[in-house]
Amino acid sequence: MKNQFYQYIQNLQDRMTSTLEEVDGKEKFQEDIWERPEGGGGTTRVMTNGGIFEKGGVNISAVHGELPEVLRTQFGVEQGDFFACGLSLVLHPKSPMIPTVHANWRYFEMYDGNGKMVTQWFGGGQDLTPYYLFDEDVVHFHRVCKEACDRHDSNFYSMYKKSCDAYFWNAHRNEARGIGGLFFDYLKEEQGFTIQDRYDFVTEIGDSFLRSYIPIVERTRGLTYTQAHRDWQEVRRGRYVEFNLIHDRGTLFGLKTNGRIESILMSLPPKVQWRYHHHPKEGSEEAKLIRVLTHPRDGICTC
Repeated sequence: MKNQFYQYIQNLQDRMTSTLEEVDGKEKFQEDIWERPEGGGGTTRVMTNGGIFEKGGVNISAVHGELPEVLRTQFGVEQGDFFACGLSLVLHPKSPMIPTVHANWRYFEMYDGNGKMVTQWFGGGQDLTPYYLFDEDVVHFHRVCKEACDRHDSNFYSMYKKSCDAYFWNAHRNEARGIGGLFFDYLKEEQGFTIQDRYDFVTEIGDSFLRSYIPIVERTRGLTYTQAHRDWQEVRRGRYVEFNLIHDRGTLFGLKTNGRIESILMSLPPKVQWRYHHHPKEGSEEAKLIRVLTHPRDGICTC
């Protein structure tokens, strides 16, 4: 399974970066191949100052070795080894009318002291972070997520949407990071699902991602904006940074396990503002976004 999934994310990285380069129309991804001293490595691809994407990354990694202390504590074991691989994507468009998007899909195996696999699972998801709220874009993103989920189980979309809403919550701000999507973790061989079933589901979601996002980019890329729109985008990007550095499990795990810093922090946007006690004008489009983020509505995402 680990070879099967790693081959999948290698192919997916190629498909995604070639498509995103075509959409951007200006810049190419720069590739950085790296090795992890403890075992394994990855391929980081980053685009900067593109025609559409101010910064974006599509990274894959496959790492292995002795379980770090944080994982030994989490799983209640004294020793063991692990293998983990996955693809992580973040796109920060230049236009504040185009939402930021994040996605990742990953696979994990853990072994006992004798090298016998004792558990395995998949995780992942995707979420959309707009700066200006266009209902048709939100509905489109969630509809594609739901259609992909429904091909495997009619309960998956509602389950994983709720998990996404709960996970991407900036608790210290009492607001959502964005308008959600899907979030799932620890998908194991259980309750009638084989590990191949889990693989089929996760790869279905991965294959559907570009269909969920690219039409939004194409619809909004021609919209005009002012410096005031950009200022608001950069203020909201500050909230994105806060979530990633305070709450995001992947970021925190990487920082605690001697992960590759450049790849971990690739997700951070290039230009950000933190304004003291900043609030948008009542009745404005910016205030409309805040109302949705502080009081998430299921209705806006009903497909």
